[in-house]
Amino acid sequence: MMAATRAPAGDIAALDWRGQPIDCGACPHEHLKASGGCEIGHACMQDAYARRIDRFFRWHRELAGGELGHPYFEVRAIAARYAEVFLLPALIGDPDETVRLQVALRLPQRMLQRLRDDPHREVRIRVAQRLDPEQLPSMAGDEDYGVRQCVARRLPPAMLTLLMADPESLVRQEVARRLDMPLLLSMADDPAAEVRQIVAARLPVGLLGRLARDEDLRVRWEVGQRAGRDLLRTMQDDADSAVRALVAQRLGTSGGEHG
Repeated sequence: MMAATRAPAGDIAALDWRGQPIDCGACPHEHLKASGGCEIGHACMQDAYARRIDRFFRWHRELAGGELGHPYFEVRAIAARYAEVFLLPALIGDPDETVRLQVALRLPQRMLQRLRDDPHREVRIRVAQRLDPEQLPSMAGDEDYGVRQCVARRLPPAMLTLLMADPESLVRQEVARRLDMPLLLSMADDPAAEVRQIVAARLPVGLLGRLARDEDLRVRWEVGQRAGRDLLRTMQDDADSAVRALVAQRLGTSGGEHG
């Protein structure tokens, strides 16, 4: 018997994943309905709406493991949030990336490496966010810059040299935020002004002269905010009026702070 849709007015209609009215009689968990263990339009595994599926499995976590092979990807993905971890390796090769993404969020480290080469970038990003730092160098050559950016945020400092020459500026910016001296100084010649600006914000004050005549206003501004008095004097004739004003202000009011 087809059950009537009980979704509140204006809410998403309670239909199954095929777009048909929900048939409680065809559900293996129909017996839960009598005791309020499920409810059409609110908590239902057969619903196409993810929030209602999630509510069903939050109420019945013990049923999640039995639904990892459901034909609807949302059911498999949400069941993967609640199923016992030892059942998840069976979903590593699931055809839908939404399912694999949930698996990547929960797999133990010893199995997580099996998803490092997943075809979908979001899955690989989640792997890079969770993988033990010592294992991250294997992902430093990923084809997607978003994955490499995540790797750059988490690599042990001694391994950041793997990404110092990355072709994507956003990745090199992450490296510049974490790299220690003296390697940080070598990034003062980076082709991207955004990277050089980060370097200017982190270099020891005594080395800022390297960037005082940088071609980019943002880099010189960063230098002007940190430079010592002697270097500030050499910047008084900067080509940009905003930098000259900053230099004049610091020389006149706080330029002596850095000696």
